Amino acid sequence: MAKLYFYYSAMNAGKTTTLLQSAYNYHERGMRTLILTPQLDTRAGEGVVASRIGLRADARRFAREDDLLAIVQADVAAHGPLGCALVDEAQFLSKAQVWQLSDVVDALGVPVLAYGLRTDFRGELFEGSQYLLAWADNLTEIKTICHSGRKATMVVRVDEHGRAVTDGPQVEIGGNDRYVSVSRPEFKNIMSGAGRVELQQPVLPLDARQEPQR
Repeated sequence: MAKLYFYYSAMNAGKTTTLLQSAYNYHERGMRTLILTPQLDTRAGEGVVASRIGLRADARRFAREDDLLAIVQADVAAHGPLGCALVDEAQFLSKAQVWQLSDVVDALGVPVLAYGLRTDFRGELFEGSQYLLAWADNLTEIKTICHSGRKATMVVRVDEHGRAVTDGPQVEIGGNDRYVSVSRPEFKNIMSGAGRVELQQPVLPLDARQEPQR
């Protein structure tokens, strides 16, 4: 029976690597997959999903106004049965699109594997993550480690001094060096101003960087 799966984590936990490994496993068994990626994420190039360790695959880009059920139906009509659909950066889905993915599962019988962040740099749920947590059949946390040694469950956005940034747009593409995955106690410590992140490499101030996409 097809299900809607949500694999969530903090940043740099290997979500995209896991997605690409899942796609490979389906292909190895002779099953076709469709990888979906948000149009606003062009870090690896347009229509490409890439992991930090160098794995890459072609993907179908979508905008927030796109109907994902219609996209999957069109793909099946053009290319034949799907083993599964995989969604990268699923936190950027709209509420309507999460419901459409549930229709891919329920009406088409195609499993959907969605991978994304749970919360933003303020500790608040992304829209896509909120409704995946509410509606997915299976929830799986992909774990990563905070510099404190605890499990990292949250993300902070930092400036060039490793201090927390508490204002700004929820979405800032292309600034991965400005985000650090931390435990909840460390998140509280850094957000209060009592702590800071020891950066491994310098982070450019925003006014010295290319204008982020939103």
